[in-house]
Amino acid sequence: MICVAISDKNVKNCMNTLDQIEMAEIRLDLTGFGIDEIKMVFSHKTPLIATCRPDQKGQEDQLERLSAAIKAGAKYVDVEIEALSKQREKIIDIARQFSCKVIISYHNFEFTPGLKELYQIADKCFALGADIAKIAAYSGSNADNARLLSLYSMNKPVVILGMGETGKLTRIMAPLMGAEFTFAAADTGDATAPGQISYSKMKELIEKIEKELT
Repeated sequence: MICVAISDKNVKNCMNTLDQIEMAEIRLDLTGFGIDEIKMVFSHKTPLIATCRPDQKGQEDQLERLSAAIKAGAKYVDVEIEALSKQREKIIDIARQFSCKVIISYHNFEFTPGLKELYQIADKCFALGADIAKIAAYSGSNADNARLLSLYSMNKPVVILGMGETGKLTRIMAPLMGAEFTFAAADTGDATAPGQISYSKMKELIEKIEKELT
């Protein structure tokens, strides 16, 4: 499944995009949606991830926005691995009450850690309460890609992504390796991470590979 990362500040544009895709991540720290707008968006039938990065919003504001999204119907909520324990526990508690899956995410915009550290990070995500562990790291070589993709051998619910041009391969391979979803940019609008491929292009590439494998 392809998850489109949405940061569009226009609610109507956001809703129109949701009508045309299979899954989306709504970056509440970037959209600027008010509580009523959040409730409207997350009432959409498309499976949605609620994400609100703490570096953009204060903790109280983050909790309010994510709570509204979860209660309105978010299928997933993303919480960064660095989140303060009390904040993380509050978000996870609300998610459990509303049958919302928890994604604990790790991001490294500078480099891909070593293999041992990557496995430790994934294990920590699950220890902190993740239903799905998401690891995104800057990939500067095929060796970085290989280390990242090796995490699928854990046979656990993980989404592993290499950021940057070289890391695009990991985004294409993710659903083929067993990830529940991969991330793509909206066909119109800005990417929310380096190396994101547009939804249409991602769909085309994955379908071509799947056809060759059958």
